[in-house]
Amino acid sequence: MTETTLLPINIEQQEVVYRDKIQIMQRVVAQFDGFSKEYFVSDHGQRAALLVVYKGEVLLTKQYRLLINRISLEIPGGRVEENEDPREAARRECLEETGVNCSTLKPLIYYHPSLDVIKNYTWIYFSEDVGEIIQIKEDQRVWFSLDRCINMIFAGESILDGLSILALLAYLARIHKQK
Repeated sequence: MTETTLLPINIEQQEVVYRDKIQIMQRVVAQFDGFSKEYFVSDHGQRAALLVVYKGEVLLTKQYRLLINRISLEIPGGRVEENEDPREAARRECLEETGVNCSTLKPLIYYHPSLDVIKNYTWIYFSEDVGEIIQIKEDQRVWFSLDRCINMIFAGESILDGLSILALLAYLARIHKQK
C-alpha cells in the first residue's frame, strides 16, 4: 500500500461488506493524484467511559475478554446510544456495570482509537464525586489505589485495554499538572 502525506482528491463510500448489532464494515476508496487506496472501515459508533476516583481509590469493573481469554479490570464504559449525549452514556454505563452513580462528570480526554480503519470516537470523563452505590448481582466492581492501577498497567497485569490505560495515565498527568 502506498503511503502518502497528500490529501485525497475524492473519497468514495462503497458497499457495506458486513453488519451486525455491534459494527458496520464498509469498503471505502480514497482517490489520490495517480493512485487509489482501498480501506475497510469498521464503524463501532461512539463510546464513552467514566474514570471514578473516590477517596483515593479508582473504580474498576471486571469483564471477561475473549482475545485474552481472562477477566480484565477496566473503567466502566460502552456504546453511546442513538440520541444519547456521551456524558450521559458514561454515567449510564458506570451505573449499569458497577452500581455506582456519579453526578458530576468532567471531560478528561477525547480521542480516536484508530485513524484509518476503526471508527469508534471515544469520550472519557472523570468524576471525584460518588453518589448512590447500588448493590449489584455479582462482585463486578473493585476499588484500587491509583498507584496500584499504574503499577498493574506497567506490569501487564489485569489492566490491559487501551481505554482504561489511556484514562488512568491521562488522569495521572492531570493531577501532576495541578501540583
